[in-house]
Amino acid sequence: MVLLNEKQASQYLCCSVAALRKWRLLGKGPAYVKVSRLVRYPEADLRAYIESNRVEPMAAGGVR
Repeated sequence: MVLLNEKQASQYLCCSVAALRKWRLLGKGPAYVKVSRLVRYPEADLRAYIESNRVEPMAAGGVR
């Protein structure tokens, strides 16, 4: 299992470290692992988070 720190996870998701921290505070965002005071993000969970937030655009006229 590959674990990424906050900085690496923020780069992976193209967001700020502050955004990750806010999402954790709000109970949103990708799953993470807490080891003592360290926060780590499993790479597989980051991929799953991206996939779960995928939006398929609708075709012109509202028909898929």
